[in-house]
Amino acid sequence: MVGLPGVVFAPAEGLGLPAVAFGHDWLQPPERYADLLRHLASWGIVAAAPGSHRGPLPSHAGFAADLRTTIDVCAGVRLGDGRISVDARRTAFAGHGIGGGVALMAAQAHPRVAAVVTIAPAQTHAAVLDAARSVTVPVLHLAAGRDTVAPAAGNAEPVAASAGGPVWLRTLTKASHTGFLEGVHWSDFVLSGSPDAKTRRLARALVTAFLLHHLQGEDRVDVLVDGKVPGTTLTARSGPVH
Repeated sequence: MVGLPGVVFAPAEGLGLPAVAFGHDWLQPPERYADLLRHLASWGIVAAAPGSHRGPLPSHAGFAADLRTTIDVCAGVRLGDGRISVDARRTAFAGHGIGGGVALMAAQAHPRVAAVVTIAPAQTHAAVLDAARSVTVPVLHLAAGRDTVAPAAGNAEPVAASAGGPVWLRTLTKASHTGFLEGVHWSDFVLSGSPDAKTRRLARALVTAFLLHHLQGEDRVDVLVDGKVPGTTLTARSGPVH
C-alpha cells in the first residue's frame, strides 16, 4: 500500500511486537533471506525486507529511506487481519552487504530505532562511517572470515571502530560473503562464494539473540550476545574479548 515491493514475515498474532527492517545486498532479491526472516518471526519479531534498489547502481540514500518507511509502516498499521501490531520503541534496522551500510544510514536519521545489525557490511559509501559515528544504540556487526567481496579489514572493522555507541564485532571464521544467502540467483556468477547452510544457521542464531536481548530484554540468550560461540571470534572496540 506504500508502493514498496518486498516481503514481510510475522507471527500469526501478537500486539506490541518488536520489528526489524532488513536491507538486501547488491543485486539480491529479499527472498534470499527468507530463512533468517522466518526465523525471526518464529521468535516473535516482525521482519520486513523491501525489495527496492536492486539495480547495479543503487541509491544508498534512497534505500535507507525505504528502510525507514518500512519500519514506520510496520509500526503504524495493524498487520495481517489486524491481530498484529508493532511497538515503535522496539524497532531495529539490519542488512547484508550494502544493506548493512544502509541499515546504519537509516538508523542515523530515525529517532526511535533501538538496535542495528549488519552482516558482512560493505563500506560502499563514504556516509557509512559518518552514520556509524552518529548511531549510539547497540550495534552488532557480523563479519565473514573468508569474505573476498567486502573483506572485514576494509569494511566491518573500520565501521565498528567508528561506532558512536556500544558495538559488537563478531567474525564467522569460515563464512564467505555469499554464505548468508539461500537459493540460486544469476548474481552468483559474479560474486565469489556460495550459499552455505551452516553459515545461515549460525547467523540467524546470533542475529535473533542480539535482537531479542536489545528489543525485548531477553537475558536467556546472553551467551550468544557476549559469550564464546564456536566458529566465531568476538572483538570489542578496545580489543579481543573471547
